[in-house]
Amino acid sequence: MSAPTVAWKTAWVTGASTGIGREIALQLLEKGVRVAASARTADKLASLDPRILAVPLDVTDLAACKTAAQFIETELGPIDLAVLGAGTYSPVSIDRLDAELFSEMMNTNYMGVVNCLAALAPRMLERGTGHLSWIASVAGFMGLPKAAAYGPSKAALINLAESLYPEMKLRGVQISVINPGFVETPLTAQNDFEMPFLMKAEDAARRSIDGLSAGRFEIAYPRRFVAILKSVRALPYPMFFWLIKRAILKER
Repeated sequence: MSAPTVAWKTAWVTGASTGIGREIALQLLEKGVRVAASARTADKLASLDPRILAVPLDVTDLAACKTAAQFIETELGPIDLAVLGAGTYSPVSIDRLDAELFSEMMNTNYMGVVNCLAALAPRMLERGTGHLSWIASVAGFMGLPKAAAYGPSKAALINLAESLYPEMKLRGVQISVINPGFVETPLTAQNDFEMPFLMKAEDAARRSIDGLSAGRFEIAYPRRFVAILKSVRALPYPMFFWLIKRAILKER
């Protein structure tokens, strides 16, 4: 394998069977990084480049996450970059508030990251170096229609990153949170509404890796969409809800 064109030697990417995670794994490999990729099903991982170490994993299983981290470091060496992207999404209808759906979303999207952190953070802290990152979403910026289960799980990931960053930084471990807008993936294919600034997964992966290479805490894109959403979030609630009603619910 050629020498890395980025700072990392070994990376672990979860949620790597499709979408952004898959593209990040492939692009890191092309940059000379030793890559381990995880997803729930071995069949989907098998379609990746054979140079990638496939590690089937259910991130909701804490013991399995710890075993996976140990296996990867035994096979490839110390993990110096983790991109935790395993996640799920289902739109929520107010006519059917399924508690199990909310629980599944939080267990996979949020606790899945926490479980991997529990496996990785002690190793990186002991070495005094490493880069931990995870994929949240611009949906975590604010509450949005149909995202009542998904949005809170992503907001929790943003808060988690903010909470851990200062202490981890002092101990030599970098934290980054990746907040994509709409990206063409099997998950967003479920949406029945217009998705502004829709991006290709390969473009999202490139922007993610560029941001990680630059050591940015928040990597959010596309920039215009992010700027719009953060401006909307800063509005007083009466104006915020009025705008949501007109722009998303299409009610005048």
